[in-house]
Amino acid sequence: MNKNELEAIEIELLLDGLFRYYGFDFRNYAPASLKRRIWNIIRAEQLTTVSGLQEKILHDHACLERFLLGLSVNVTAMFRDPTFYLAFRTKVVPLLRTYPFIRIWHAGCSSGEEVYSMAILLQEENLYQRCRIYATDMNEMVLRKAKAGIFPLRLMQEYTQNYLQAGGKKSFSEYYTAAYDNAIFSSSLKENIIFAQHNLATDGSFNEFNVILCRNVLIYFNPVLQERVHNLLYESLCMFGILGLGHQESLKLTSYEKCYEDLESSEKLYRRSE
Repeated sequence: MNKNELEAIEIELLLDGLFRYYGFDFRNYAPASLKRRIWNIIRAEQLTTVSGLQEKILHDHACLERFLLGLSVNVTAMFRDPTFYLAFRTKVVPLLRTYPFIRIWHAGCSSGEEVYSMAILLQEENLYQRCRIYATDMNEMVLRKAKAGIFPLRLMQEYTQNYLQAGGKKSFSEYYTAAYDNAIFSSSLKENIIFAQHNLATDGSFNEFNVILCRNVLIYFNPVLQERVHNLLYESLCMFGILGLGHQESLKLTSYEKCYEDLESSEKLYRRSE
């Protein structure tokens, strides 16, 4: 047995142990990026083998927290992909105006930048008061950060540019207070946001939504898990509800391709049609 085969067995045992002991299921994540992240964590923990990491995770809850943080993909920004938000303003907002109450699910919300972006957009379109935004992630540490709504001040210049390109209607600085090196976002943006833990790999549907945003999450899953998540999103979306995916994600070649119509195909905005 060569080194690669042994490593594959170790990774399989690590993922199986995580699922059986803690209930976190990474067994259907895309293997190449998963393996790269696992080795980054091994080095950070000053270990030398996958088996060593498995032992530490199973006996040390703090190590589990660090592992989950290291494995989560937390690359995000406010008004990330500004053209997506611009399309949301022009194509989705007019549809939302027809609803007396709007439920939105941000699945895999990470540290919350995109959730606050949506809250700002909805406030500017005078829809926020009849919205409830459910922001979920599997990682408790990033959820705590999201709930706090405090982000580095040094990023505000970039976020301001994104906001303006996304069709922002005010001065972006109105939404936060600068304190030392941080930007503290207005508490009014949090009024209708519920932050909660939810794992797309193992958990089920928990409500019916008018809008579901699951952007830049599916690319880290293998086809088996992608299909599971597409089923979950479909089951959770009301008829004529809106689904937003990331630029590199698609409904093509999934079982649900025919269940949606394009609302703005270039921005991966779809409307459930059956």
